[in-house]
Amino acid sequence: MDPYDVISYPLMTEVASRLLETENKLVFIVNLKAGKPDIRRAVEELYEVSVEKVNVLITSKGRKKAFVKLHPDFKAVDIAIKLGIL
Repeated sequence: MDPYDVISYPLMTEVASRLLETENKLVFIVNLKAGKPDIRRAVEELYEVSVEKVNVLITSKGRKKAFVKLHPDFKAVDIAIKLGIL
């Protein structure tokens, strides 16, 4: 699966910004068919970071939300600034 097909867009809410600062996590809306390995590969390729862990959930609106924890060597805040969501 192409990385651009996996990740739809980054999500920035109050909770997401708190996760960004405290737990070094980014939140994305992703393709429903994408698995955790697909999401990990896409984030690593697109943003040139190392991913430690990926958690996913299906929202009540039927979208798939991915919580991506970055390796401590990388700062989620830097990626958010690069993406223009912070």
